[in-house]
Amino acid sequence: MLSNTIFGVAMTLLAYDLPKASTFTTAPDWHDVMRVYAQPVIALTISFVVAGLFWFSHHRRLAVAPEGGRGVVFLNLFFLLSIIILPVTNGLYGNYRLDGVVAVIYGFHLLLIATLNAVLWVLALRGRSEPPLLATALVPVVVFVIGTAIAFVAPKVAQFIWCLAFLAPLGGWLAARRAG
Repeated sequence: MLSNTIFGVAMTLLAYDLPKASTFTTAPDWHDVMRVYAQPVIALTISFVVAGLFWFSHHRRLAVAPEGGRGVVFLNLFFLLSIIILPVTNGLYGNYRLDGVVAVIYGFHLLLIATLNAVLWVLALRGRSEPPLLATALVPVVVFVIGTAIAFVAPKVAQFIWCLAFLAPLGGWLAARRAG
């Protein structure tokens, strides 16, 4: 229940930094709406889907390994902490998405979440051969490493690379076909 609450609150708070109607002094036209909302909505969408995918992965991992030692529990708490912080970096990214430093910070945060998730999967699968589950956990790490590296030189392009992490289930499906 703790993890569901953390994910739910974090995913809801992603919308907190969206501009309010009071941003406009008069009724906005389409250009005004796009100028004010485009960047924050893009960041919200990326962060919401990323958080949703990691929520789903978290539940699958708990089903595979419902019990863990003290180290796994503490690592899981750090994973949940990285989810709690997502609205902060999302707000920063939503306001300054095209800035290189901000894009790199956001990318590092996504990479941290993916890496903690992957390490937890490796620990959950210890002693078991489950290539599809492992591939599904590792694909986002690879994608976020590449996307964050690209954010250093082309922050506008990084968002498109990060979206490739949504193909993680495809990585698991390919690993299952290869293994079977």
